[in-house]
Amino acid sequence: MIAVKRALRVGDTILKEVAFLLLRKVRDPRVEGVTVTGVHMSDDLRQARIYYSFLGEKSRINRVQAGLDSAKGYIKREIGTRMALRYVPEIKFVYDPTLDLGSRMDMLFERIRSSGGMKEEDGAGENMKEPESC
Repeated sequence: MIAVKRALRVGDTILKEVAFLLLRKVRDPRVEGVTVTGVHMSDDLRQARIYYSFLGEKSRINRVQAGLDSAKGYIKREIGTRMALRYVPEIKFVYDPTLDLGSRMDMLFERIRSSGGMKEEDGAGENMKEPESC
């Protein structure tokens, strides 16, 4: 249980550091617009899966992944100097499609709303029955 809490804390710190590094220090144009969405650390803190997302065409996924893989050594070195860890974790970048899925859902809801299938002014609780008292 203690290892899990430590893994969460270290993962949160790594998330902040990687987000800062990608925003301010990494100059590779392939990683522009990348958002770090989460970090999953192994319990022994030796491996980190860093989840990222970006807005843009899906055809960019391979270029963004290549840019992140090329910056991996620099990011790992910077994490090692900025954080007091016994071992600097091995980093693996993983694409996270949740932002894209959320955008698609918003677009579908907007289509439904504009076609008249769902009205904005309808109350959410109008069709609900009052609970019966005992």
